Formats: sequence, C-alpha cells, structure tokens
Amino acid sequence: MPRDTLTPEQIVRTAVQLLDEEGLEGLNMRSLGKRLGAAATAVYWHVKNKDDLVQMVADHVWQEIELPPLDSADWRGTATATADGLYAMFLRHPWLVQAVSSHLLHGTAMSRYDDHLLGVFETAGFTPEEADRAAGAVFTYVLGNALGASATACLTRKLRRAGGDPEQAFQETLARAAETAEPFPRLRARLHTPAATEYAAAPEGTYAAGLRALLAGLRPSGT
Repeated sequence: MPRDTLTPEQIVRTAVQLLDEEGLEGLNMRSLGKRLGAAATAVYWHVKNKDDLVQMVADHVWQEIELPPLDSADWRGTATATADGLYAMFLRHPWLVQAVSSHLLHGTAMSRYDDHLLGVFETAGFTPEEADRAAGAVFTYVLGNALGASATACLTRKLRRAGGDPEQAFQETLARAAETAEPFPRLRARLHTPAATEYAAAPEGTYAAGLRALLAGLRPSGT
C-alpha cells in the first residue's frame, strides 16, 4: 500500500491488532508495514516513531470506555462503573499496562476519562484536592488489578517465541510455588483453590470486593 493511500486511522487500527496479538515488544514499523501491505518508510510518513505510535494507539483504545452520567446521589455507583470501564479496557488490551509504565501517555480520550473521574468525586462534594487523591487511588487500584492479565499475556508470548509450552511452564511454576508454600499454614490451606491453579490468578470477586472497600473509605470532608 503506497504511503499516499495510508491513513492514520488505518495505521492505528492495524497497530491495535498487532499489539493485542504480539504485545508491546512485538510492535515495530517493519511488522506493522507488513500487515498494512506497505513499506516501513510509508508508515513513517504518518508516524514519527514507535513512541509516537504507542501514544496514538493508547489514546485510541481509551475511547472505548463508556462514561456513565455523573450522579451525586449514587457517586459510588458511578465511580464503580467508571473504574469498571477502565478495567475492562485494560483486560482487552493487556499491552497497555506495559505502556503506562514505559511511556509518557497523554491524549484527548485519556483527558476525557480523567476529567470524568474527577467529576465523579467533585459532584459528590469532594474538594479538588480530595478529588485528585480519590481519582488517583482508583486509577492505581484498577491498574494494579490488571497487572496479572498483562503479565500472563507477556509471559505467554515470551515462552512461545522461545519455543516453549506456556501452559506447561505455568503448571511447573505453580507446582514449585506450592512446594515453597507448604510450610506456611495459611498458604497451604489455599493450595487447592481455583486461584491457586492458574498463573497470576486471584480469588473470584477480588477486584470487585477491593473496589467496594476502597470507595467505602472515600468521603468528602465534612461528612
């Protein structure tokens, strides 16, 4: 595909597909150009470099988050829905967790989300400073909970590229971890739970329970 027939939208959509399949480490202009049917130089005509591309793609997927109407009467419910949208987006695009920690991301869609999350708390009566802290706590909580899925996806790709069997490697690691945990009574009691048989898994409902606890502890000053 010649450079004059490429569009930024085509490049971004194709880059999302590539990142979802190959991760951040699998993204380069040559592989992207191959998927587009164009030379890498044609991609550079529209994108300065890989960092610029990651910036564009990250802001693109942030648009997927549906933002609920602000509601001062049920601000915790609104905050939950706003956080859930972010969490679901991270799970759909686990490479984005890596990108948050390795790139200085910003963009219109990200600003839209951040502004809405602040609005959730300010509408409920939080001061701007309190809203900043609350929004930061929610974002960090969501990001941390998405880390397991991101790590699993990254390790799976790494093992496959090395010619290994990811499932076998995970099971062998879990077996060794179980041996290590055996002397510790609380860990030993949990060795046969569903979460203990899946790499980087957490007990069912962990994310939702933690978010409820976090939001229950947040309240505007004077209440």
